[in-house]
Amino acid sequence: MNGRFAVRLAYRESRHGLRRVGVYMASITLGVGALVSIHSFRDDVARSIQDQAEVLMGANARLSAGRPFPDSVRSVVDSLREAGVATSDVTTALSMVLAPRSGDVRLLQVQATSGGYPFFGEVKTDPEGLWGRRSLERGVLADPAVLTQLDVRPGDTLAIGRVRLELLGTVEDLPTDLGFQTAIGPRVYVSQTAMEAAGLLGFGSLARYEVFLRLPERDDRTAIGDRYRTVLEATQVRYTLAEEQARQLSNGVRFLGRFLALVGLAALLLGGIGVASAIHVYIRDRRPGVAVLRCIGAGQWSIFLAYLIQASALGFLGSLGGVVLGSGLQRVLPLLLGGTLPVEVTTRFSVTSAAAGLGIGIWVAAMFALIPLLQVRDIPPLQALRRDFEPGRRRADPVRGAAYAALVASIVVLCVLEAPEPLMGVGFALGLGVCLALLGAVAWTLSRLTRRFFPSRASYPVRQGVSNLFRPQNQTVSVTLALGFGAFIVGTVLEVERNVMDDLSLSFGQDRPNVLLFDVQPDQVEGISDLLPDDVRSSVTVAPIVPSRLESINGRPVEELRADSTAEDRPERWAVRREYRNTYRSDLGPAERLVAGRWWDGTPGADDPTEVDAGDLPRVSLEVEVARDLGVGLGDTLAWNMGGTSIPSVITSLRAVEWDRLEPNFFAIFEPGPLDFAPQTIIMVARIGDPERRAGFQRSLVAAFPNVSALDFSRVQEAVDTILSRVRQAIAFLGAFSVLAGVVVLVGALATSRLQRMREGALLKTLGARKAQVLGVLFAEYLALGTMATSSGLLLAWAASALMVPRLFEVPYAPHLAPMGGIWLAVAGVTVTVGLASSRRLLRRPPLEVLRDIAD
Repeated sequence: MNGRFAVRLAYRESRHGLRRVGVYMASITLGVGALVSIHSFRDDVARSIQDQAEVLMGANARLSAGRPFPDSVRSVVDSLREAGVATSDVTTALSMVLAPRSGDVRLLQVQATSGGYPFFGEVKTDPEGLWGRRSLERGVLADPAVLTQLDVRPGDTLAIGRVRLELLGTVEDLPTDLGFQTAIGPRVYVSQTAMEAAGLLGFGSLARYEVFLRLPERDDRTAIGDRYRTVLEATQVRYTLAEEQARQLSNGVRFLGRFLALVGLAALLLGGIGVASAIHVYIRDRRPGVAVLRCIGAGQWSIFLAYLIQASALGFLGSLGGVVLGSGLQRVLPLLLGGTLPVEVTTRFSVTSAAAGLGIGIWVAAMFALIPLLQVRDIPPLQALRRDFEPGRRRADPVRGAAYAALVASIVVLCVLEAPEPLMGVGFALGLGVCLALLGAVAWTLSRLTRRFFPSRASYPVRQGVSNLFRPQNQTVSVTLALGFGAFIVGTVLEVERNVMDDLSLSFGQDRPNVLLFDVQPDQVEGISDLLPDDVRSSVTVAPIVPSRLESINGRPVEELRADSTAEDRPERWAVRREYRNTYRSDLGPAERLVAGRWWDGTPGADDPTEVDAGDLPRVSLEVEVARDLGVGLGDTLAWNMGGTSIPSVITSLRAVEWDRLEPNFFAIFEPGPLDFAPQTIIMVARIGDPERRAGFQRSLVAAFPNVSALDFSRVQEAVDTILSRVRQAIAFLGAFSVLAGVVVLVGALATSRLQRMREGALLKTLGARKAQVLGVLFAEYLALGTMATSSGLLLAWAASALMVPRLFEVPYAPHLAPMGGIWLAVAGVTVTVGLASSRRLLRRPPLEVLRDIAD
């Protein structure tokens, strides 16, 4: 093998090959650009989070719990304060907030701060300088969204619980705001005194208690965690360092970045398919020249090496362009996503990301070009004299088999490297292969059906355009794979979103409850019922909630069970540590089904009607999944701590619960009687169909019972709709990478077959075809190509959605034709536009000029 000859030949051939297959390298540029930008941006965000860890928390460390700190933890905080550690209490609760001037009411987060929080970063308010204890003692601050939702402005009054406070201004920038903290609702900021006066922290209230610590020395804050670990674990109080929070945020960003990188890798691999298709056609066109080289003594492996060098060089140029594109996108992404990121991101050019993108791009281009380049070994010298000479087929070609194996191994390795977890990478590679195989099979089936059953009475331009999909050296399959994959991604996302939203609309529509009242005290139930419309009162569901914790299982304390690591039936940690919110009632709920044991009235379970003799113990019914995680069944005993009182119970039934139903569902339900006098709150569920009557009820509720909060499910539906829309837009944007890669493959296919198309067009004009007829042929061909590609992707999207929606989301599936029709219009329109734009010269030039150029 002559290496110098191969390099010279590659250089000479590149002048011809760059025009023929160089356009395909744009797809390599696109994929590499996606990878480099995602890798670099991911590193930028992770680095910025680590650099601003203390600003994001507002302190060096934090104590947090879902209930007031017990005396033992308060003693720890007091001792730290006496030792000179700066501390700040922050309490966050949910409450209805009423704007008396506008009459609007919303469920918002009420946050009370004290002690100079946050210790790091600057809080920006409008007007300036309002953040601090003195300002909050005079009134309330709010997120800007509150002004829009309640139709208020500074100077107005807000009714929060039992107090009325003047709105002083807005908090424009809180350094500790991580975005997702406002998912439940915007926040209003009050003093600790106002929070206590509002009565929002009574028994059963939904609140979050935090104490932030300023500890400049890392050793000091680590030592505190070690010193008080036993106390904190025993009281279920979490101790978090700023570095730990930053690490968790960084891990989430890295996980998401790796997932998104898989989409960029998919676009790159689609570009590789286009490269393979272009090289295949290119080598077929170069067969006479290769045969001449063989006649004058060039070895087949030298020629193969020359074209491999050429393909690798083109891959290098395409990858280099991708690095430049990715570096540009890296600087644009923080501007586009600035409102959703937890920190202000500073960008730096990442040598590692650029080198990785460059190497991956070259490798993908070379590996996909390798298999079609092996054709040069089969070109004999005799073909230089006889164009129709065909060599005999090889029965077994170990080199080609090794090339296919190397390609598959490369794809799997790249997916594993990019995926968050190795198993996910293998699954992604397998799924990508299955998807492309199915797309190819559907495209092949549609093409065969079109070729056989296309109407023979159609006009000549239509018949000629459709038949062009099957002419020699066509690249219908490669274009269909690329465009169809993009249509598949976008179509699947749209179908899943529409079905989930349809089910959500049904869940909140018809006769389903749409208002949830919580923090209701037992003596307030009758008064609240009187505020409801007359036609609603009879259908209200009232459910008591008794907070409790497990003390023992079958007589063994839960601490002993958790510490016994040798027990095979040891309960799951979450199941024994959590705080349960139990209830009691006489009937099964509409979302429940008895599967084992017997209900209080003797109703038997569907799967196991065994009757348990409870003796003198209170009877309890458990949900089947939590019973499994606790390792208990019928006849087992559980002891509960409810308000400091130990209450034993025996399991007499197990229930299956439909948790997605908007009903008061519980893990544990007691029979009426034993818990009647236990400390409890009430939740009430009702349906008020008319929005105006619903809003009026909420205003009356806030005025009469300020401690009670109402969750309007129509607001939840709006929030879920917004989240799903953002997810759809994000994934559809990523799917656009695949569509754009398909467009590049289409442009490359047109460039590769340019001479053949010009010859066919010139012959049609010579035979008398008018310009309009030639245009009709081209229009029919590109419309058929776009339709075939889109149909393949959408058929696969329907099949995938029909499997995913019932299994993953547990909702019924129904196809949606309108959005799929929109995808078809978009992809087919792009295909026709690109095809006609690439054929301008064919329509303008006279036939004789074209035939002379081709002959030359």
